Amino acid sequence: MSVLVLCERRSDGIDEPSLQALAFARALYPGTSVHALACGVAADEVAPLLGAYGVETLHVAEHEVFDTYAPHAVARAAVELAGRLRLHALLAGGSEQGNEVVARVGALLDLPFAANCVAAEAGPPLRVTRVRWGGSLLEEALLHAELALLTVAPHAVAAQETNDGPAAVERFAPALDDADLLVRVRERARAAGGGVTLADAKVVVSAGRGAGSAEGFAPVEELAALLGGAVGCSRAVTMAGWRPHTDQVGQTGTKIAPELYIACGISGATQHMAGCKGAKRILAINTDPDAPILESADYAVIGDLHDVVPAIAAAIRAARNEKAGAE
Repeated sequence: MSVLVLCERRSDGIDEPSLQALAFARALYPGTSVHALACGVAADEVAPLLGAYGVETLHVAEHEVFDTYAPHAVARAAVELAGRLRLHALLAGGSEQGNEVVARVGALLDLPFAANCVAAEAGPPLRVTRVRWGGSLLEEALLHAELALLTVAPHAVAAQETNDGPAAVERFAPALDDADLLVRVRERARAAGGGVTLADAKVVVSAGRGAGSAEGFAPVEELAALLGGAVGCSRAVTMAGWRPHTDQVGQTGTKIAPELYIACGISGATQHMAGCKGAKRILAINTDPDAPILESADYAVIGDLHDVVPAIAAAIRAARNEKAGAE
């Protein structure tokens, strides 16, 4: 018996939610063979990485459609592979793509699917705990199926290396028809500005209504640049048109896990906290000492972001200048 994890590619290998799903799978079924499915990847490049995270065999689906993202084709490849392996479960990271593909696998196999799981106990039936209602509720449920289909909520577990050797590689060409090729990404529009992304940033500096306007983000952008981080915002900001949706942190935006999250003028609504709960440390800057975000913050400054953020930036510049002068 074995478990299969669907792995999403990125420019430098495999994305973090997929590596987290591998750790989740190993903990759920200790001692079980862990297989990975990747589409359109350079096997020689990712096999050592996946082997280091406990993958025994990497199955690489090959077809020209996998040069881009084609969710139904990936689901069809997963179903074909599941028919050849004696699987306990099929998992993926709880990203937009992971949830979409596993949902399609469930539709193809007529099986239930548990999304955004944070914990599980092997069955039968499989007992899962999953995030609901934007992170405000944890639901416990039983998954009655011969093949368990689930995705792992981002940052529910940490990716953990096993330091094993490279995964064995098996290539296959899934049987795809025209319907499987119908939905695919034709073009990607890059966000202006480039630089580090919210998902990858070690430091994220965000602002909410307290910024006051689009121009009010100037000190936030300055601090993020000084710290080599990314700029984020709350849903209220995107709804006001001050920042693009790609900058939004939250349940309906980007889920982040930086080393430090600096939240400026953000009250801490449930959907926002669901997006930043993976942060290692949270610094909240708010004029309201009773703002809900303070309950989750490791550090807090009660004050106006337009006064506090420039002061932090000035202190950083002064410290760096002093260090440079000493050298």
